[in-house]
Amino acid sequence: MQSHVLEPRALIPARDAIVAIAFIGDLSMGRATDQSPRTAWLAMALARAAACSDAEIAAVEICALLRWSGCTANAAGFERILGDDVAGREAMMALTLPPLNADAQSQMPEMAQIHCEVAGDIARMLDLGEPIETALRHTFERYDGSGLPGVLHGDAVPLAVYIVALASDLEILSRAHGLPRALQWIESRAGQVYPTGLAALLRQHAADWLAQLDGFSSQNTLLPPALNATHQPVALELVADIADLKLPWLAGYSRQVATLAQSVALALGLEAAQAQQLYRAGLIHNMGRAALPNALWNVSGPLVYAAWERVRLVPYWTRRAAQHTAALAAEAELASYAYERLDGSGYFRGVTGEAIPTERRVLAAVVAWCALVSRRPWRAAYTASDAAALLQAEARAGRLDAAVVDAVIAHATGRLPTRKTATLLSERETDVLRRISLGESNKEVARALVISPSTVRTHMESIFRKLQCSTRAAATLKAFTLGVL
Repeated sequence: MQSHVLEPRALIPARDAIVAIAFIGDLSMGRATDQSPRTAWLAMALARAAACSDAEIAAVEICALLRWSGCTANAAGFERILGDDVAGREAMMALTLPPLNADAQSQMPEMAQIHCEVAGDIARMLDLGEPIETALRHTFERYDGSGLPGVLHGDAVPLAVYIVALASDLEILSRAHGLPRALQWIESRAGQVYPTGLAALLRQHAADWLAQLDGFSSQNTLLPPALNATHQPVALELVADIADLKLPWLAGYSRQVATLAQSVALALGLEAAQAQQLYRAGLIHNMGRAALPNALWNVSGPLVYAAWERVRLVPYWTRRAAQHTAALAAEAELASYAYERLDGSGYFRGVTGEAIPTERRVLAAVVAWCALVSRRPWRAAYTASDAAALLQAEARAGRLDAAVVDAVIAHATGRLPTRKTATLLSERETDVLRRISLGESNKEVARALVISPSTVRTHMESIFRKLQCSTRAAATLKAFTLGVL
């Protein structure tokens, strides 16, 4: 299958990719944006105290950073179960969520399966090695065998799973309830969630380790440069795809923005380096969306004031990514201007005119165009002519740059060379997966393609077999990475 992998157009150091994915995970789980790095530091400290080897300690760090890497993939499921997928999962981790009813409980194995399959696939795509991949595929296993997916227990569970679970519990519960209560909970879980001896070792050092953590002035202190030592650069497109998984109708959206922004920049005469930076900014402009619950994005009709205030923070969270990922600092700054407008009516800064140079104007116009021509839960996609009319109206009103809008429309509606896709799937399988990736049900796909639901199921079974996965989220992620979609 490796021979089908699409050549990436943007590469970043492995360290920055892993930290960016951790940042997206923390936002999606409603956690503080330093939660995964702090957990990684605590996990490494516990691994050292447990006399783990250097290789095991390095694996523990990465497992802790990527523990929530699959959480965008099942966000839609948690929206269905909890209503607010962000706050609900935050409460679940802090042990403050009210008991789930029987129906919700019955859906938890599926949520765990989606999460673990995607996290494991991410580890494989990052070429992190079998131990890390295996640990991430069993993130929610428990010592007594009552975890999820529930196929391993006791010493058969990778040690990294227990170490990261303990570090995560200490980090989350001590913030939510204070250290004494957190230690009581950890003690009550010993022998059930994790080994008794390992839990006792953590409790012995917990106060000192948390004091050291609180003494750090910067999150970057928690992340040693050695994280890059043995790993090749990573495709930034993968980070974009992981962010887009949060909402099924966003599949491939960041790639679309990135590609069009780069093309328009070159058409306008910007330097190749500026166009490439726009491509990278387009890939990450959607990261901040993870901080808001899916239910907010799926609202039909105008948003109330309080909801709009939250939406206005999306580019702020994208910009915050710059403080976590050094290789993306300039791109994150540029991406955070995606919703600014020339007349000051945009967000989050509300800047005007001269504060928005050409590359920022390009990104704003491209994001607006791509949103208009994409289907949303509350409306069908606009036709190219309707989208062009709406964008031109924005330019006449002084909100978007007229010359840039003309270039976007001309380029987006022209006959552009299309990227050659892999032939791993048949044409019909690709049609089915394209619709499935956007959140359509089997019945909806069947109606659109004029085939029976049973034929859709047959195609999906073939797709899963060819892509070596078992969930729709994992198939979507792999399809974009392999160039199938």
